Amino acid sequence: MTTYLLLPAWNEGPALAELLPKALELPSSDLRIVVLDDGSTDDTGVVAGSFPGVEILRHDTNRGLGAALTSLLEFTLATASDDDVAVIMDADNTMDPGLIPTLRAAAYEGADVVIASRYRGTRQVGVPWWRAGLSVAARIVFQSLFRLRGVRDVTCGYRLYRVGLLRRLAHDGRLLLRSTGFTASTELLVLSARAGARIREVPFELRYDQKRGGSKMRVGRTIAAYGLLFLYLKLRMDLSRRQTAFTARGDRATTPDIHAGANRT
Repeated sequence: MTTYLLLPAWNEGPALAELLPKALELPSSDLRIVVLDDGSTDDTGVVAGSFPGVEILRHDTNRGLGAALTSLLEFTLATASDDDVAVIMDADNTMDPGLIPTLRAAAYEGADVVIASRYRGTRQVGVPWWRAGLSVAARIVFQSLFRLRGVRDVTCGYRLYRVGLLRRLAHDGRLLLRSTGFTASTELLVLSARAGARIREVPFELRYDQKRGGSKMRVGRTIAAYGLLFLYLKLRMDLSRRQTAFTARGDRATTPDIHAGANRT
């Protein structure tokens, strides 16, 4: 089982200088670290390239988290086998790569998605109140509609996905995520749950106090994006239900009445 550590990065040069040494210390010979430089204007690409073995993908301009995740996951789909796993993690040094063996262990036990959860008896250090409140609100809303069983953390970006699951979600090797920003992580989780993924959570402590610089999240834009994502996924789910019901009615209409035919003979 090869582990792809996928790091979407926008202007995270100083953070990568601290994060990548920790990732490279992991006791695994089958680890591939891939950094997506999403149109950075700092030394993100230079820092990532200074570590031997780290692979680098680039966007010429900043296209947002959704596009960065799509590029990273499509790269993984093109090079990985179904038994491999993709671990997505923020590149801002707030997440400990030392948790990856725990995520892998849960995948070995059969999970398709493993979430590093901030709500499993752990804490968040240095997280602004508005950001913590947004995460709680998103959890309540998305759990109420999409029945994400056993999921307490729907917004954390630290997750493991089995490549075989990602391949089921893709079309001709392409992942069609509607979200362009921070909501892309939630969209991918909901799509995985709708596809029947086995989801587990493991405890995780977010160290937001180690983040260099301010948050890149625009609060108003992100709240609006969550609202649009909710409506989009609800519409998609309603259409799927109607299509299923229509197909079932069609099957009943074309099925011959065997018993009636037997009575006439």
